[in-house]
Amino acid sequence: MAKSAAPVPPPEGEIRIANLADALGERYLSYALSTIMSRSLPDVRDGLKPVHRRVLYGMRQLNLEPGAKHKKSARVVGDVMGQYHPHGDQSIYDAMVRMAQDFAQRYPLVDGQGNFGNIDGDNAAAMRYTEARLTDAAGLMLEAIDEDTVDFRQTYDGEHSEPVVMPAGFPNLLANGAQGIAVGMATSIPPHNVAEICDALQHLIKTPNARTETLLGYMPGPDFPTGGVLSETRETVLEAYKTGRGSLRVRARWEAEKQKGGGWQIVITEIPYQVAKSKLIEKIAELLQEKKLPFLDDVQDESAADVRIVLVPKSRNVEPEHLMEQMFRLTDLEIRFGLNMNVLDANQVPRVMSLAEVLRAYLDHRREVLQRRTKFRLAEIDRRLEILEGYLKAYLNIDAVIRIIRTEDDPKAVMMKKWDLTDLQADAILNMRLRALRRLEEIEIKTEHKNLSAEKKELSALLKSEDKQWETIAGEIGELKKRYGPKTALGRRRTEIGEAPSAIVIPLESLVEREPATVICSAKGWIRAMKGHVEDTSEIKFKEGDRGKFELRCETTDKLLVFGTNGKVYTLGVDKLPGGRGHGEPIRLMIELGNEQDIVQLLIHKPGQKLLVAAADGRGFIVNSDEVLAQTRSGKQVLSMPDGVEAQVCTPAEGDMVACIGENRKMLLFPIDQVPEMARGRGVMLQKYKDGGLSDAKVFAKSEGLTWRLGDKTRTETNLRDWIGERAQAGRLPPQGFPRGNKFT
Repeated sequence: MAKSAAPVPPPEGEIRIANLADALGERYLSYALSTIMSRSLPDVRDGLKPVHRRVLYGMRQLNLEPGAKHKKSARVVGDVMGQYHPHGDQSIYDAMVRMAQDFAQRYPLVDGQGNFGNIDGDNAAAMRYTEARLTDAAGLMLEAIDEDTVDFRQTYDGEHSEPVVMPAGFPNLLANGAQGIAVGMATSIPPHNVAEICDALQHLIKTPNARTETLLGYMPGPDFPTGGVLSETRETVLEAYKTGRGSLRVRARWEAEKQKGGGWQIVITEIPYQVAKSKLIEKIAELLQEKKLPFLDDVQDESAADVRIVLVPKSRNVEPEHLMEQMFRLTDLEIRFGLNMNVLDANQVPRVMSLAEVLRAYLDHRREVLQRRTKFRLAEIDRRLEILEGYLKAYLNIDAVIRIIRTEDDPKAVMMKKWDLTDLQADAILNMRLRALRRLEEIEIKTEHKNLSAEKKELSALLKSEDKQWETIAGEIGELKKRYGPKTALGRRRTEIGEAPSAIVIPLESLVEREPATVICSAKGWIRAMKGHVEDTSEIKFKEGDRGKFELRCETTDKLLVFGTNGKVYTLGVDKLPGGRGHGEPIRLMIELGNEQDIVQLLIHKPGQKLLVAAADGRGFIVNSDEVLAQTRSGKQVLSMPDGVEAQVCTPAEGDMVACIGENRKMLLFPIDQVPEMARGRGVMLQKYKDGGLSDAKVFAKSEGLTWRLGDKTRTETNLRDWIGERAQAGRLPPQGFPRGNKFT
């Protein structure tokens, strides 16, 4: 039998038994902290993440100052990766590319030369093909970094040092914004206008306890590099900046461009921030293909250096506002930009700050930079004054100095003892050039000593006075505003501060092309819509045993009111009716009208028109046609009736008199103001009957007389005195020649 394999001995060193959950928690916490502190969240003082800070510092070390000659991006990435940022070269290059894109950064920190991508979403060229240098804004970020303004720390390999934070003479956090996702937290800060930031900072210097409401008066909202319109209420913006969290609506900027012949098209000149133009157009084209944009006929990209997207409407009847409202709802022409000012504070603690806190943190940093820079300059002045005082002692004893240097073995020690010189002064005298011994040089040294002494006095006073420090900072901010003021190309505001959109009701008729149509409905309820206004309908054919009942000349954008014997009103769109070929379709398939019920009237809806409705029992009322519009197939109950009674009349109430004719052939005329206007109900008694009920009713103008149709002819009766009475009377027999069917039409 073969021997089993010997057990593998444990690795050398200490073996520690730990709970799996504790071990995972400890390691995950370390990973989370590393992500938060060293990768994803920006520092509130300079608005930079470590990779961006290292790229800028690495470029400065390569002498890529603003105005210097560009160098290959690959050189920058290589130096940054090798000395400061031990991660992949692509991640470093991606960060560098973003800092160079004027559509991604409101104030680019890298001046790129070559293909650095575009607003369509195309990637930048490879790093070996592009070149870069720092911009003026980046120069301000790095200004005085060698003057002990910030702390430095060792790099990952201990061979070099890197700044912990930038001096930040440019308010980068708010100016360029920041995006990042850490473990359990994220940040999203929009870009803002530098001139407005400067105004807010100066106000905060004057009024340290300024409220967010006041600060928003100076910087009313984001200023995106791609422009657009901030469509949000001031209350929403205020709440977002007060709490540090919120959501802001950003819309594309557009205008309706008129064309020849009365047509128009929409031209979009600015799209929301971080929306790729090519993907936006692809999405619109996809929705067009899926027929989800009924107002839109075509989309065209006519962009060159500037954005120009053309939207062609399907119909001239569509209002530009309706088309754009639909586009805003369905596409990225409107976005929600999340505001989450989650940053690392000066103590490297992640937290969400309000606008006032962010501005205050920046001012505090600038004050610390000013103090450290002033102390550094004072130290330099003290050192120089010490050297100059040594020079002056040497000039007073120049001959002795020369003799000591020539004759003594240790001239430094002799001079220090003889004239009470410091070590620094003695070295400076020994290193002095011979040509500095001329008389003119002595005068220049005295002048320099005097000037430095005066500067030292001013700087010492600056360190002692908080008011002077804030005055100096305010002056620096004022100079920054001049540099990036609203009159400069880079400084002018791009994003318009608009208002929150109101609820726009899009009328359905906007979806339909306005065309003439003739609606034909038969006695058995077969309905169709023929193109154009058909004047001669005698040739129209119906099913066997059927005949024409209603003929309406209308337009495809009209609505039809169908009044049934059940007292309900149904609404149909002319554009939804079947075409004129064939016999049409049963209207009962379109509305819930039972087989035991019939159509009393078919009318074109006219906004605001009054209608007289009445039942066979003689009761009725006036109703506004807008009140009877139905939204569903089941219709809207308007006229209420007892069992066994059907609706009988629905006619336009245009005139000042009502004419009623009963089945008993009695006619009554009375003023229309005796009939109340109601939204629904039974109404009032129009005419009383002993036998039968109401046969027909009509509203007419007394001055024009009562008209009725007799065969193919029309007759008008103007002498109506014998039939005029009060509502609810019985009436009397109609004039001679009135139709035997007891109908006015």
